[in-house]
Amino acid sequence: MEPFKKITSVVAPLDRVNVDTDAIIPKQFLKRIERTGFGQFLFYEWRFDEQENVNPDFELNKPQYKDAHILIARNNFGCGSSREHAPWALLDYGFKVIIAPSFADIFHNNCFKNGILPIVLPEETVEQLFQNVASQEGYAVTVDLEKNVITDGNGLEVPFSVDAYRRECLLQGLDDIGVTLMQEDKIAEYEKSYPSYYKITQ
Repeated sequence: MEPFKKITSVVAPLDRVNVDTDAIIPKQFLKRIERTGFGQFLFYEWRFDEQENVNPDFELNKPQYKDAHILIARNNFGCGSSREHAPWALLDYGFKVIIAPSFADIFHNNCFKNGILPIVLPEETVEQLFQNVASQEGYAVTVDLEKNVITDGNGLEVPFSVDAYRRECLLQGLDDIGVTLMQEDKIAEYEKSYPSYYKITQ
């Protein structure tokens, strides 16, 4: 997992509430065994029509959001089933920050485990971001995890809070396995001292 410290990016809007994980990555695309490659199926049923043609009316298909790494959404983002493929798809597509008034708990936890920063902000602040995106083509913000602040270069300065442990893991680029491997010396020492009841005999 790559360390996350600060990112500046165009903001892409997804003006919908209760975006569930099946909308994020539909169930028919969960057959891959790798964590990569899911980005092409992100929001598939919204991005494409029934003939699999690009839907020009869907927000993320608009050219100004092509390279956006920050997504803003409404309440209860990531609800539904607990599939970890949802943050995999978002990350593979290019999103590294998701801002919303609220997230489903399991999805929220899975984001941190996969290198995505989910930021909870008051509804009125998220609404202001939506208005800024609508009124300024190419609207961009900087998300600084070291300072816990969002700025846009036009006077906007929004502080945000993140659990201290999760914040440190993102800053250092540590997932659950990485955290465990930080104790590798202690684990090895313990294994040396632990009695072996199963010895291979010649």
